[in-house]
Amino acid sequence: MDQTADAAVRQRQDFSRFINPRAVAVVGASSDPSRIGGQPLKLLIEFGYQGKVYPVNPKYTEIKDLPCYPDLAAVPQPCDVALVALSAPHVPGVIEQCGKAGIPFALVLSAGFSEVGEQGKSLQSQLVDAARKAGVRVVGPNCLGILNLKDNARIGFGGTLQLKTLKPGPLAMVTQSGGFGFGVVAIACYYGLGFNYAISTGNEADLTMLDWIADLVERPEVEIVVAFMEGITDGRRMIDIGERALELGKPILVWKVGNTDVGSRAATSHTARMTAGYELFRAAFRHGGFIEIRDVDDLIDISKVLLGRKLPAGNRIAVLTLSGGAGVLLADRCIEHGLALPKLTAATVSRLREIMVSFASADNPIDATAHGYNDNFASYGKAIREVLADPNIDQVVARVPRGTAARPWAEGLLEVLRATDKPLVVNWPTAPDDNGDVMHYLEQNNVPCILAPGRAVRAMAAVTGFAQKRRSFVQRGTYIFKRVTERRNLDLAGAEGTLGEHRSKSLLKAYGVPVTNETLLSAKDIAALEHCPLPFPVAVKIESPDIPHKTEAGVVRLNVRDLAELKRAARDIAAAAARHKADARIDGILVQEMAEGLEVIVGAVNDPFFGPTVAFGLGGILTELMKDVTHRFAPFDEDAAREMIAEIKGAPLLTGYRGRPVLDVAALAQTLARVSQLIADHADRIAEIDINPLFVRPEGQGVVAADALIVLKN
Repeated sequence: MDQTADAAVRQRQDFSRFINPRAVAVVGASSDPSRIGGQPLKLLIEFGYQGKVYPVNPKYTEIKDLPCYPDLAAVPQPCDVALVALSAPHVPGVIEQCGKAGIPFALVLSAGFSEVGEQGKSLQSQLVDAARKAGVRVVGPNCLGILNLKDNARIGFGGTLQLKTLKPGPLAMVTQSGGFGFGVVAIACYYGLGFNYAISTGNEADLTMLDWIADLVERPEVEIVVAFMEGITDGRRMIDIGERALELGKPILVWKVGNTDVGSRAATSHTARMTAGYELFRAAFRHGGFIEIRDVDDLIDISKVLLGRKLPAGNRIAVLTLSGGAGVLLADRCIEHGLALPKLTAATVSRLREIMVSFASADNPIDATAHGYNDNFASYGKAIREVLADPNIDQVVARVPRGTAARPWAEGLLEVLRATDKPLVVNWPTAPDDNGDVMHYLEQNNVPCILAPGRAVRAMAAVTGFAQKRRSFVQRGTYIFKRVTERRNLDLAGAEGTLGEHRSKSLLKAYGVPVTNETLLSAKDIAALEHCPLPFPVAVKIESPDIPHKTEAGVVRLNVRDLAELKRAARDIAAAAARHKADARIDGILVQEMAEGLEVIVGAVNDPFFGPTVAFGLGGILTELMKDVTHRFAPFDEDAAREMIAEIKGAPLLTGYRGRPVLDVAALAQTLARVSQLIADHADRIAEIDINPLFVRPEGQGVVAADALIVLKN
């Protein structure tokens, strides 16, 4: 079986016997519960695991009243998991024993592998080779293990696994930091959220975070997957998993860390600087079934809203409070997070005025005032019913009353919510122990209660975004990529590294990307000119693969208006090139038409983790100053390109902002699609594409690339 086929088979494997094994062999077992080989025995024996436990250690015949076996060959069958708690040098041999003993899975707690340097990397390579030859799937090494609260299988070690406060529930955690991730599980459980599963992936010598997410998202007992992610090596698979999550309607709460230390990058093009790692992760998260979170509060709040099991049909929200100040605050936060506060229908306003006192506000945000204390908040409950029924409203955030009226009011609220498919989130107005029984009652009935106004709105906005992506996915159905041009054969034989502008543009032109009219001449040719080959004014540039940043090198002259100025400009830039880089290869001097329009930048990189990726943003200094850049994974078609264009903050500049002319968005979208196909078709040869600037002209007049640079793989 070739490596590709083997990888596909391994990705499809069912891990049910890994997370709920019939028996676990603890290799390196110890009777001392303080040792790494002792804790797993304690967890398996004392926390209700229903399978068999087989200690393995040749030093003992019995541990904790269990027979102890000298090696895996002696362990009774069936045994599904070998938990390995030995020093690193012994682990590859144990993996080989697993294969011979018919044990399909191994969980390696041991440290001392790739995380400690070259010797550890060599050991990890031996571990991987042993696993491949033995047909054994491995979690770890250097991990805490697997926590299965649904079936009481705590297979691992560490303080969190020994907590009796953990509880099962419809969440699952996959974490690349075992100690931190399992700690988050404990925090979430404290706040009422249960996890059926938590997996610490460690060094991911074999099974990766993506393998586990792909498995968990398919499980009916899992409604939400949480991923604490430091990094992945297969971005395209992550994107596919995100699409599958949307299809299933199961969100993946992804907590990506390590985003700021991008390090120094030897980037030839602007594009490479625009695609520092985290930007591509964010692009993947935006377009799949991911909800990005940034802290434990996000995890808790968003999960509570999701477990209400009602997705909003849109971003229109109503705010109901008993305090005007709270309503204003909530309204501010809603607008900041992209939620709209529409006017209620006239009919709803009329009914609210009948229900509420005369000095209440029936505008959105709705202030019912504290007058509700006079009728035990029955009028407030009726107001919520009317607002939920309003066709202009998709969801509601409401503050609850306090005191003895809170419980009957909450019971009435549940009756209201049973009659609607619109979500409602309670922003708890006081300390959690003030009417704490009411909060518990509401949350037991899937009504999320969130303490801080900002947190409540942030969670609702996150779920609204997921719901929008889910609707778009369902509406468009299976995405069918539509090419804008056929694959072109490019003459790249013998070429490598950075190409000059003229050569780069010829490759773009082959894919139908409009480029400036230009002529490549030698210095002697220009000195002998009697007529300019192009109408004035023109641009004059050095053509050199060794001077990619021409403006910085002083080898560009713009708006050259007559023949004498052209010849003088050619001499000047030749001298500037020699000063900038004396040994630079000079292929000639470019004379090209002057172009104008709105400057944008279009680029592409062949990312080592995400593959061919296209970046688009406003040109000039705005690209790096404003960071107004968006990304898509190539190839894509014109429809996806239009979505990409609409994502940048400067998009109104293209569509007629404040009386400016409407620009040729159709031509821009087609160019983006063509660039995406160029780098995807030739990913084996092209490392980077940089078009800067691309001028977007008025509607109907197209676009034109005024400068371009292509970098080939060496």
